[in-house]
Amino acid sequence: MDLKLDADELNTCVQCGLCLPHCPTFRVTGDETMSPRGRIALMRHVQDNDAPITDEVVDAFATCVQCRGCEPACPSSVPYGHLIEQTRETLVDMGKLTPKWQQAALKPLASPKLLRVGSVALAIANKTGLLPDRLGLPDDLPIRQEPLVASGDDVWMFTGCVMDAWQRDVHQATQRVIEAAGFGVRPTSDAAPCCGALQSHAGMGSEARKLATKVMRSLGDKPILVNSAGCGAAMKDYGHLLGTDEARAFSARVFDVSEFLADHVDKYPAVEPLDMRVAIQDPCHLRHVQRVHQATRTMLAPFVREIVELEDDGMCCGAGGAYAVLQPELAGQIRDRKVAEIDRHTPDAVASANPGCSMHLAKAGVPTVHPMTLIDRALTQGRALT
Repeated sequence: MDLKLDADELNTCVQCGLCLPHCPTFRVTGDETMSPRGRIALMRHVQDNDAPITDEVVDAFATCVQCRGCEPACPSSVPYGHLIEQTRETLVDMGKLTPKWQQAALKPLASPKLLRVGSVALAIANKTGLLPDRLGLPDDLPIRQEPLVASGDDVWMFTGCVMDAWQRDVHQATQRVIEAAGFGVRPTSDAAPCCGALQSHAGMGSEARKLATKVMRSLGDKPILVNSAGCGAAMKDYGHLLGTDEARAFSARVFDVSEFLADHVDKYPAVEPLDMRVAIQDPCHLRHVQRVHQATRTMLAPFVREIVELEDDGMCCGAGGAYAVLQPELAGQIRDRKVAEIDRHTPDAVASANPGCSMHLAKAGVPTVHPMTLIDRALTQGRALT
């Protein structure tokens, strides 16, 4: 069976096993088929030896969080993210993964009006206790939100789909922080409603490419700042997803908001930092994929009393986009390890630059907040230092 994997990429894995300690599903199960090495071995058996795609094989691929924590640990630079995404896409095309109802559930993400209507319905249903807790929805889903208003054209601020519908207050704080550094901001809003990250993770490659093309055609030639780690990672990978020079040039204009602003941190006024010990939870797609997580520390350092480093080498929290909904038991076990590490340090708050991570951790009682929200709070409430 041809999984349509690049043979050179597949053969870079030498089965050394150095990835194992960095794989959250292997850590909680001890099952080799739930490790990057084991999953790549299965890919080879299917593609090279025409091994049957059994339910167990499908489950091995379906249970991957796609955190890509294995990639920085790999001495052979195996592009595991590309391999698992292509494998899942092939399985979806075969009808073995991501059933039609799951695909249909992602459709509203590309339709802002439908998403807003659906979000209001979810908010009302959630407040009345009609939705199961396994969905992991925040208790404070907004019903009404103030629109974002452009202040200039120096940079785009990518607002996306779920985050704009559920956490627009983070976008508002982010815009104020960008403006405080002297940049005019144009929110993308409905012009580019969805980056395609969740679709790509689900194996819906054709849908992800369609959305990526729309995003590229909608945004001009200014830098694009993103405050969601998953969205930023997806947009930086458009060059691979679409395989064109145009896509690669577009991706070069995409920055995590902290990555971009870290080069301008000297433009901010000196203010009294917030009296808080803040632990930083590095979203996997910021640390392992974009590899710009140090910028979060650069930005936060002047604005909080103390930064607390978690000592788990950036281990995944288990959110994984829709993973926490589709694989709740594994996601919960992975989160338990992260929460235990957070509790060991007793921070006042946990800074997380990804909506999925923050919602997943908040459901376990972790006080999460976006780094841009903390910086905005310090800038607006802090006393100027002279």
